[in-house]
Amino acid sequence: MTADSTPALVKQADADTDGPAPAGTPAARGPRARNTKAYLKYVAAKIVGAAVSLFAVLVTSFFLFRLIPSDPVKQMTGGRRVSAEQLESLRHQFGLDQPMWQQFTSYVGDALTGDFGTSFQYHAPVMDKITEALPATLLLTGTAYVLYSALGIWLGTRTAWRNGSKSDRFNTALALTLYSVPSFWLGLLLIIVFSVGVGPIPGMFPTGGLESGNESGFAYVLDVAHHMVLPVITLVAVGYAQTLLVMRSSLLDEMGSDYLTTARAKGLRDDAVRRRHAVPNAMLPTFTLMFVNLGHVVAGQILVETVFSWPGLGGLFYQGLSVPDLPLVQGLFFVFATAVILANTLADLLYPLLDPRVGR
Repeated sequence: MTADSTPALVKQADADTDGPAPAGTPAARGPRARNTKAYLKYVAAKIVGAAVSLFAVLVTSFFLFRLIPSDPVKQMTGGRRVSAEQLESLRHQFGLDQPMWQQFTSYVGDALTGDFGTSFQYHAPVMDKITEALPATLLLTGTAYVLYSALGIWLGTRTAWRNGSKSDRFNTALALTLYSVPSFWLGLLLIIVFSVGVGPIPGMFPTGGLESGNESGFAYVLDVAHHMVLPVITLVAVGYAQTLLVMRSSLLDEMGSDYLTTARAKGLRDDAVRRRHAVPNAMLPTFTLMFVNLGHVVAGQILVETVFSWPGLGGLFYQGLSVPDLPLVQGLFFVFATAVILANTLADLLYPLLDPRVGR
């Protein structure tokens, strides 16, 4: 038994199996060639699976939102008295008078070219609305993603390595509490306490929005940062709790391994054992979680963006559901699902780089 991690042991086993190639032996033979071929099959299977998933999402997005018991045309009229002829004219304009199979084939054909139609309520191409709202979502969720990933991994490592200590019990209890709290409820609570003000606590932050609308230059940057404080805290509180719990559990599973005992017996300091051996192996489940959350950076947080009136994709999706704006919600649903599927596929393709046993 060596002080190396399990993936390292597997790599060493492969190297020992290969041995020196005899003269005249074709380079394409041997265990390494077989491993490369197996990895290529693994990659192809993952890509095909992602393509099938995307098509399934495309089909689901069409039928799912048509189950909503609401007439988009009547919702767009805002309750005003409209003649039957006018309603039929609107239905014909948006293609809602066509047979379902014809609507479906037109939707799939256009979507495969990146055209999700025209929004009912905004009278603009759906992709234009998505492109317009995407930067705000990336700014909010991207900032939160970086913060809660780093915080969760750091605290998860420290709490697991000091298992049973007071700090471990406190951090674990806090993480479990925050992980079980609905994000929209936490956002509303923060608005009540820090925007409206409670007792001696004054209202310090805006109740919502991206900007005040009257700043420019560096003052504009500070204004946007001021508006981001509460929604970012909401996302970080829930996200870091999940990352901490996964990282802590993974590291606890590794702490009883023989290779860590061997590493200590060789004279390595405890910090070096944790940093060079335990944490890399424990990172695999957390690595997967980080890529799943990376997909959610694009998908945004619908409830949090709605609570804080954030002009991103999540708020746009909520507004589309209220009509329902079928082209808009279908396009957003496909974009959200695509981001998650691509992030998961990327994680699957990178996994063999961390653990050579994967993809064989």
